[in-house]
Amino acid sequence: MIQAAPLSKPFQLPRLYAILDVVSSRATSDVVAFAEALVAGGCTLLQYRNKSGNARVTLEQARELRRHTRAGAPAPHVRLIMNDRADLCLAAEFDGVHVGQEDLSPEAVRRIIGPDRWLGVSTHNPEQLREADLTSADYLAIGPVFSTSSKDKPDPVIGLEGVRRARALTRKPLVAIGGITRANAASVIEAGADSVAVISDLLREPRKSAEEFFRILR
Repeated sequence: MIQAAPLSKPFQLPRLYAILDVVSSRATSDVVAFAEALVAGGCTLLQYRNKSGNARVTLEQARELRRHTRAGAPAPHVRLIMNDRADLCLAAEFDGVHVGQEDLSPEAVRRIIGPDRWLGVSTHNPEQLREADLTSADYLAIGPVFSTSSKDKPDPVIGLEGVRRARALTRKPLVAIGGITRANAASVIEAGADSVAVISDLLREPRKSAEEFFRILR
């Protein structure tokens, strides 16, 4: 089991931001096992993302993740972030919410989750990033950096130059996402990202993959 982290601000994002992209058919026990493997590999920040639209399943799995992150020392500290759903973040006692451009506005989410939970916002171009930078978001995400298969209709690829431009537009912690692998992660950090969000390149042998990411990104 994993120990929940106390909330605090300001904060520093870990180099690797692991995303659990769950499909509706995935068993809760598999989701928990995957998360525990990532944590064993060094991950301290996990986003739970379930686009099935089934709130009951989402809440059930989220609560199990939370339950398995409440163990005693010396387990590592881990934060859980809920994708999209501020209400389920509260219900599952998660540590924050991440929203996209078509979700609730950052300020609407902030009113729901309060001042202490983390709030992240996805952006895909300079205009969106500038707008998000003016909100109470704690960190901003930019992407897709490279082509990705994790979304049915991905936004245009921004490349490393897009990361550099985003870095120049905000002082907030910057998460790069989209097609990031162990082969290209270092170049994304060098371009100005504080952290890389990864889905696909963690699916196979998650513990080993996470460990390799951290070795690369030291």
